[in-house]
Amino acid sequence: MNIIEWLRVIFLGIVEGITEWLPVSSTGHLILVDEFWKTSAPAVFTEEFKNMFEVVIQLGAILAVVTIFFHKLNPFSPRKTKQQKQTTLQLWGKVIIGCIPAAVIGLLFNDWMEAHLMSWQVVAAMLILYGVAFIILETYYKNREFKICRLSDLSYQTAWWIGVIQLLSLIPGTSRSGVTIVGAMLLGCSRYIAAEYTFYLAIPVMFGASGLKLVKFFIDGGGFTGPQFPVLIVAMLVAYVVSVIVIKFLMSYIKRHDFKVFGAYRIALGLVVILAFSFVL
Repeated sequence: MNIIEWLRVIFLGIVEGITEWLPVSSTGHLILVDEFWKTSAPAVFTEEFKNMFEVVIQLGAILAVVTIFFHKLNPFSPRKTKQQKQTTLQLWGKVIIGCIPAAVIGLLFNDWMEAHLMSWQVVAAMLILYGVAFIILETYYKNREFKICRLSDLSYQTAWWIGVIQLLSLIPGTSRSGVTIVGAMLLGCSRYIAAEYTFYLAIPVMFGASGLKLVKFFIDGGGFTGPQFPVLIVAMLVAYVVSVIVIKFLMSYIKRHDFKVFGAYRIALGLVVILAFSFVL
């Protein structure tokens, strides 16, 4: 591992920290980085390690959510009243219900999706499709009121259906945060509540996905060798720091703006992926 490779690892952490929370698809960006900045350390970035790395790096981003919203998510905080603790437990119940569809389908079809859907064509199509969806959705809601403007207004039934919609994020290029926000808004959630609930859903989903990838990595790849473990830790730390900044920015941004700019960006990125893989690479 030379200095260029360590810079690449840091850059991957930055890309993950930015794109995990903005509805623009972290997978699409990581694929582009991997193609345009190919590693010169194949002994470190083996196929098994790379497949695990692209998922487990997200743990750094998830820890940023836990840090920022720790008090809100902690049902045992001594600073909360009995009613507030009960409300927090109910929130966790809604998060768990929303995670059930992805947990079941993800476990059953993870290998199939990796074998058949992990391609630049699928990533580009999903980037453009959901970019258009964001623009159409925001145009529709321009002069309309949202029904759900507080997390306490979110019913268990709505949480379940948001979880069902989240299944679409198993398709590469969709963006877990992007499709979940779109789904939550379609079900009547405000932009802020849609984004906040999406962040909370990510905690068990990403911990579960990372655990599954680590188990597969130790079975198929034999575990960490050389600098692989430090590489993963550095990338996760960078993703954590960047995620803290990005999450705070996004929650402030959507109080005053809509998601159209992200829709336009997704369409542009999808076209870049098509051009890059069709005519450049």
